Amino acid sequence: MEKGACSLADCDDLGVEANKRTLTPGDFAKVMDLLTFRPMQFCFFLKALVGVEEMQRMMVEAIGVARQQG
Repeated sequence: MEKGACSLADCDDLGVEANKRTLTPGDFAKVMDLLTFRPMQFCFFLKALVGVEEMQRMMVEAIGVARQQG
């Protein structure tokens, strides 16, 4: 996988669109495969750190913020 794909997996949204355009379909599939479990892993992390209710609140808030951007 090319170095440009790293920002997609590292949550760097500044260059995502540019990097996405440079990915081959195979590289895009690899990135998507790597990201498959990231949201769930982060939820497990938050649940252990702050509890179920706060994890849910934080994720819902994050989704709302992300929807408003762009």
